[in-house]
Amino acid sequence: MLLSHNDSVKLFRNSAPYINAHRGKTFILVFGGEAVEDSNFANIIHDIALLNSLGVRLVLVHGARPQIDQRVALHNLVPRFEDGLRITDKQTLECVKDAAGSVRSQIEALLTMGLSNSPMHGSHIRVCSGNLVVAMPIGVREGIDFENTGLVRRIDVTGISDHLDDGSIVLLSPMGYSPTGEVFNLSHEDVATSAAKALNADKVIFFSEKEGIEDESGRLLRNIQLNQLYPMLEQSHFADEKQTLQAIISSLEFGISRCHCVSYQQDGALLQELFTRDGAGSLISQSYYEQLRIATIDDVGGILNLINPLEEQGILVKRSREILEREIEQFTLIERDGMTVACAALYPYIEDRCGELACVATHPDYRGKNRGERLLAAIKEQGCEQGLESIFVLTTVTSHWFQEQGFVLASLDDLPTKKKLLYNFQRNSKVFKLSL
Repeated sequence: MLLSHNDSVKLFRNSAPYINAHRGKTFILVFGGEAVEDSNFANIIHDIALLNSLGVRLVLVHGARPQIDQRVALHNLVPRFEDGLRITDKQTLECVKDAAGSVRSQIEALLTMGLSNSPMHGSHIRVCSGNLVVAMPIGVREGIDFENTGLVRRIDVTGISDHLDDGSIVLLSPMGYSPTGEVFNLSHEDVATSAAKALNADKVIFFSEKEGIEDESGRLLRNIQLNQLYPMLEQSHFADEKQTLQAIISSLEFGISRCHCVSYQQDGALLQELFTRDGAGSLISQSYYEQLRIATIDDVGGILNLINPLEEQGILVKRSREILEREIEQFTLIERDGMTVACAALYPYIEDRCGELACVATHPDYRGKNRGERLLAAIKEQGCEQGLESIFVLTTVTSHWFQEQGFVLASLDDLPTKKKLLYNFQRNSKVFKLSL
């Protein structure tokens, strides 16, 4: 669908805060050999070039498993795996070097392309690769010699940083080299997480065949916390999926604040994930000391303690304990060490396919740490699950915050009929609306 002129201008303006936020940051982009073979990969390269032109420091880590499998089969070799790891003998190592070198050359060629009328015209991107990963052998595990399959021993931080400082894109292959001159076949996930840790990367972005990380029913999970990944890892039966989940967990446990998982088949997914409020895939963040959950009847007292001061100031509409007990299932809260520090409620109007966001409150001692944004993300997800197309809010004081979250000024006519009849003209609240 083509965007109108006004839509294009609005989209570009709305991306400006993200452009400013990402400039000068170090991102690790991780994709397997399957992504390189996909028809959409050329578009991903265009988007990578755009990120580079916007000042993002990029380290690309590629895999080559399907390409290695092709060469192993071509040479009539028997592939051997143990615990999801390829056992790399001397003959297989030649296939690894051939496959990884071929994929690397293909990526470098695409990044060098600058044809007229193409998105990369005039880009002049420098791509740097080489012996930037020092490796060591896995060795013998439970009696099995993995031969030339290795682990990352060290990342050449100085070398990579120098290239990034020069504005180059760094490309890392799933191979490492030892001080004794040996070559090792590495997991590209191991290379990616090791590079992220060594460079103290700001983001690690994984490309997946799926839209992102999905639950058991196949529903895309847009916002995930680290502690939710552990059971997913235990329940996963697919080697590639397990390796990706383990890499995300390892990155977050080290201290990388955010990881993303996006589709390599969806055109523009990378840009949408990085430059729009709703994104395109899954955002995975570190575990919080706090728990975000649906409220229960036992939370009534804590919510009252939180909202009473705001009610007295006239910021929130007064709610009695009886009303709160009756409506408690509409509330979502953030609890810290047994204390309710933030809350919000969603009142759906199913027949109008919209919902009211209400009673948004954060304890004064815990403001400024994105708790409101976390609650809003949870409310939006609930709205989508209920089939709502938009949510609205009535506010007298915090209109700027809601506008910052993407809400737009609306009118009384935009309210559901039932809500319009209950509108309090004395409070004169402003109406804001957000499409889901």
